[in-house]
Amino acid sequence: MSIVLPESALPRIGMVSTHGYVAAEPPLGAADTGGQVVYVLELAKKLAQLGFEIDIWTRRFEDQPEMDVVNDRVRVLRAPCGGRNFIDKEYLARHLGEWAENVLRFIQKQGLKYQFLNSHYWDAGCATVRLAEALDVPHVHTPHSLGLWKKQLMERDYPEDAVNFEQKYNFAERIRQETHLYRTCEEVIATTPPQVDMIVNDYGASAEQVHMIPPGYDDNRFYPVSAATRNTIRQRLGFEGKVVLAIGRLARNKGYDLLIDAFTLAASRLPDAVLYLAVGGTSLNPAEQKILDDLKAQAAALGLGERVRFGGFVADADLADYYRAADVFVLSSRYEPFGMTAIEAMACGTPTVVTTHGGLYRALTFGRHALYADAFDKEDLGISIVKVLRHPRLSNRLARMGAHKARSLFTWTGIAQQLISLIEERATALAFTDNEWDEPWNDGD
Repeated sequence: MSIVLPESALPRIGMVSTHGYVAAEPPLGAADTGGQVVYVLELAKKLAQLGFEIDIWTRRFEDQPEMDVVNDRVRVLRAPCGGRNFIDKEYLARHLGEWAENVLRFIQKQGLKYQFLNSHYWDAGCATVRLAEALDVPHVHTPHSLGLWKKQLMERDYPEDAVNFEQKYNFAERIRQETHLYRTCEEVIATTPPQVDMIVNDYGASAEQVHMIPPGYDDNRFYPVSAATRNTIRQRLGFEGKVVLAIGRLARNKGYDLLIDAFTLAASRLPDAVLYLAVGGTSLNPAEQKILDDLKAQAAALGLGERVRFGGFVADADLADYYRAADVFVLSSRYEPFGMTAIEAMACGTPTVVTTHGGLYRALTFGRHALYADAFDKEDLGISIVKVLRHPRLSNRLARMGAHKARSLFTWTGIAQQLISLIEERATALAFTDNEWDEPWNDGD
């Protein structure tokens, strides 16, 4: 890397997220580029507001520049490895030794000093182990999802395809690396209670080093609006009838096929119900196009061709309005570590139904903050959707209390403060321990 960075007197944090298209303006919906990228960027911005300089380290490939400036305290720095082509996250770890050496040389040349390094997902965690050791700084890791959990769920849900899982997802290498990572980094930040349990009980990490801090949302962007404003938004977007909304990447685990099956119940009971799938990125790779074609064929085969609309990519600036315009938002994933889109929808005052195949529903009270259902049970999911659309008192309570729950637990400012508090408490505890043994009154019994 050839760029020269200006000096700063502020303390500096290094965040590491190696896969996908990490950028100041990321192409959300592109391969391996979704909620985690949003998480890293939003957390970085809030940490900057708390008085830190933030470097987001990622992989450089294709025609990306060495650096993106997010704002005056946050920048994205890129180091190459593995050639110029995109590499799927499942196999990127093979090249991250080269990446870490390139980053380390740049850090040492620039004289950068980090308070701590915060890695995201197992590939970045592997790379950051090397950096943290060489730089002698604390390593805080955020898994986002767990290989063991994903493997167990997929083996249960797709037993006929289990023989192909290793080739597709590299589970054995991932779980081996995760086990080493969770046992050696200073702190692990789980996003849900089930993750905490699995990291301690199944991966063997020390309970003292595992903490739960949920993901967050930007409360300056996602908030409820008046009925008049909502009606204006619906007219602009062309929303009519009772709109059931899902938003996300085109990935099999998102469960859009399960949602279409469940929607048959709503369609049979509510003649004005419409399912709007805002799915995919600005351009689709062959695997994503195949998923989209299959979904369209499924809707047509069920006689829902006029009732299921495929809206495609939603620009980040328009995302909140899509949530606000919907009558119910559904998170239908087969496997979902958390479910950021559901929190954003709740924050916008949209009644929400979430999957029980994830961690978010455990933080919510059924019938108060949201409804939850088994996405593999089309009757369970479908009836939950119908209940929200049929019963205004329920819908109004979910809209009001869901937004309140989102504001009370899941803002980025609160999450950034929790992370800094955790690091400061650790530093204080270490200083106390070191000083305790240096004091002369400890020389006796």
